[in-house]
Amino acid sequence: MPDAARDAVDPTTLRENLRGLLSAWAVAEVRGDQARVLPVPDLDALDARLSVLDSQWSLSWACDAISPPLIRARLSVGGAVREGLSGGHTLEDAKKLALADAFRYFGVASAGESPWVEYDPDDGPNVSELDSAAPAAPIARPLPAQTRDPQMDKARAHIETLLEQLRSDGKGGAAMKLLLRGYGETLDESRAIYKELQALQRH
Repeated sequence: MPDAARDAVDPTTLRENLRGLLSAWAVAEVRGDQARVLPVPDLDALDARLSVLDSQWSLSWACDAISPPLIRARLSVGGAVREGLSGGHTLEDAKKLALADAFRYFGVASAGESPWVEYDPDDGPNVSELDSAAPAAPIARPLPAQTRDPQMDKARAHIETLLEQLRSDGKGGAAMKLLLRGYGETLDESRAIYKELQALQRH
């Protein structure tokens, strides 16, 4: 049965496969001739790797803002659904960074600092001196339960509501910069992000 097959996906195997997909780079921001890049999934390899684990896996995108770009990625695999949110230098960068953010909720995140590399408007970032496979490691905690934490869902809903208000006030771009790394991995992180957005709203 399809549902049973999805429930049978081993969390460790899923994490390892997702971690193995973090083999590309995306530009988070550009400053002059320098760009900050982050490890992101290789979209071309996504289907081949995930279909082995779950033939019914799915991925959808939603564009919250175009300029500056803010993208939401919703990944369903192995019976769990996780959503990531991120901005990026371009829409394509934002898509990949949003998917990488969703990976974090499956227990996978990039390791190390985000490197700055040379950037050319025509050629893009020079990642030739970086490892071909981006450094990645599973977060040292178990895979989140399939049922989402209601407190985290509530915190995310509050952030989204406030984000809509900030967009209406013409502060969407500034809010997006605060949300480059998503909504936060813990309740405390989400609350801290919400407070930063509140401070932005007051000024």
